[in-house]
Amino acid sequence: MRAAASATAIAHPNIALVKYWGKRDDAANLPAVGSLSLTLDALATRTTVRFDSGLAADELRLDGKPDEPARRRVSRCLDLLRARAGTAAPAQVWTQNDFPTGAGLASSASGFAALVVAGAAALGLDLPADELAGIARIGSGSAPRSLHGGFAVLRNLPSGAVVCEPLLAAGAWPLRVIVAVTSPLPKEVGSRDGMRLSRETSPYYEAWVHSHPPDLAAAEEAVRRRDFPALATVAEASCLKMHAVMMATRPPLLYWTAATVAAMEAVRTLRRAGTDVFFTVDAGPQVKAVSTAAAAPAVMAALAAVPGVTRLIDSGLGHGARCIDPTQR
Repeated sequence: MRAAASATAIAHPNIALVKYWGKRDDAANLPAVGSLSLTLDALATRTTVRFDSGLAADELRLDGKPDEPARRRVSRCLDLLRARAGTAAPAQVWTQNDFPTGAGLASSASGFAALVVAGAAALGLDLPADELAGIARIGSGSAPRSLHGGFAVLRNLPSGAVVCEPLLAAGAWPLRVIVAVTSPLPKEVGSRDGMRLSRETSPYYEAWVHSHPPDLAAAEEAVRRRDFPALATVAEASCLKMHAVMMATRPPLLYWTAATVAAMEAVRTLRRAGTDVFFTVDAGPQVKAVSTAAAAPAVMAALAAVPGVTRLIDSGLGHGARCIDPTQR
């Protein structure tokens, strides 16, 4: 390869509607359950990867700062790309999120999706989607979903393999997602450590795993049919089941704030009054309210009135990870 080669990519975070929590293989970062997500267009990670044989080792700047734990995860993914390209050249990686990092907004998913797309392009690799997803998954279990736009499904196959497939394009069902930010701070326990603790200590973990397949099947059918009430029912149930597992973990994983609970109740109140909206919450304090386009203004107004909500983000469904001109803003 050239002495130095670079590429820049953008990826969007994805929000799981049928949740993923727990690993069946920590070393390979294989999920214990499948998941169904939608990709957001209002939030983005921008990553530039520059391979340079003159560097002593990989370097990473995340939101302008070095991050050694993240650098080690980045290097694992880059090692797989380097092996396919037949090079040992180290890389400089600059990655920037335009939303809070490590705060329950899926920054690792968009980050590693952007990383592998930019890294492969910089090395001149044209990898099939499933191979790219397998590399991204090493960095973040939910990153393969951010390679796709619209709705995507991550599946555990009977063979033990994991595949990620697009389910419905971004424009096919133009829903809105209103993100109610209740805290921009990084969470005290990251998802990887939290998943391990839940698997080892939560009395609800096995029930979570065994009850999961019907939820995933119901959500897929609801998305295919554009059945909003059916999707609302299964998505909220999956969210609350996952957080029940977390809360019963020892020590407990309580990612919510008082504003999180208040925002969820505001969404429930709207739906009881006939508004097409439901909530979901990942491993963090932010509430994502999924609604039809017609209902979005009412959802925005209700969440804006919740004490402790510091910011609202109105998003449509986004596209998958892609390379961009590095001069593009």
